[in-house]
Amino acid sequence: MAADHSRARRQILLLVTCQALLYVNNVTLIAVNGLVGLALAPTPLLATLPVTTYIVGSALTTLPASLAMGRWGRRAGFMFGTAMGFAGTSLAAVGVFASSFVLLCAGTFIVGLYNAFAQYMRFAAADVADAYAPELKERAISWVLAGGLAGGIVGPQISKLTRDALPTAFAGTYLALSVVALLACVVASRLHIPPMHASAAGGAARPLRVIAAQPAFIVAVIAGAVSYGAMNLLMTATPLAMKVCGFGYPDAADVIKWHVVGMFAPGFFTGHLIRRFGVLKIMLVGCALMFVTVVIAHAGLTYWHFWFALFALGVGWNFMFVAATTLLTTTYTAAEKAKVQGVNDLTVFVTMIS
Repeated sequence: MAADHSRARRQILLLVTCQALLYVNNVTLIAVNGLVGLALAPTPLLATLPVTTYIVGSALTTLPASLAMGRWGRRAGFMFGTAMGFAGTSLAAVGVFASSFVLLCAGTFIVGLYNAFAQYMRFAAADVADAYAPELKERAISWVLAGGLAGGIVGPQISKLTRDALPTAFAGTYLALSVVALLACVVASRLHIPPMHASAAGGAARPLRVIAAQPAFIVAVIAGAVSYGAMNLLMTATPLAMKVCGFGYPDAADVIKWHVVGMFAPGFFTGHLIRRFGVLKIMLVGCALMFVTVVIAHAGLTYWHFWFALFALGVGWNFMFVAATTLLTTTYTAAEKAKVQGVNDLTVFVTMIS
């Protein structure tokens, strides 16, 4: 038992590290893509297209990524994803150097593949817990998501330090992110995640329509999609909105930083809250915080209105998304998990595009 717990915690720690590096990449991209897009786009109407291509890349890849990892394993999938992160950020840097909006969008599309594979780290944490320490499942999911806290702290600092590091603004930022992706690949190579829970390995898979008819599945998918869709919409728009309102880039970067802290810092205790109060109650608290965000955002346009609205949005997302992920893991067997997780995350990313 002690050996199993030690093995589980070691693999979860590696997943937390991978998640941290992923969100250093993601948060920095969210902070700069719209601004770089505004500088390079042929019309301001296309300023957020690099963000959209990033999400489209994730959406198109998320189901194939889940099926591929179901066949070849989590480690191979995560290593392939991080390689795409390196390729995409490098291409985006070339686009910035060449003032090519097309190359920038192509680069962010490829980085979307990295994001699609890496989104399954939370499910990988559940796999580890199922195999070695089932009582850790809720906390394992929560801890891995909490790894994204590094993105809120490190990401904006990277963008500030590298923004003018090279003659072309933000080119150094994309190059720095390529190094982060390489580091993530090295960490992912150390993972050893069971392919499935051994006791269920031989089970037959039900048709997707039967799985999708479960009330728990419906609630989990809707909550996950709504939380991510609302969060992405406001997080992407905030740097541009603050620029229009007269705030400088450092102010916008700080707001995004604290938003990401709100997203991931609760992860250190969200799993405990779910075990104590139940998954649906925590999900409803998250929904309530989303409404608080709307109220604050409509109350004014000062720095602190942006700050409090985005922080509440982050905490609301955490409660809803961790609860949705935990609930989803109760709706499928080991033989069904690849397709169910893929459909769930496909729904999330399609909502983000919409």
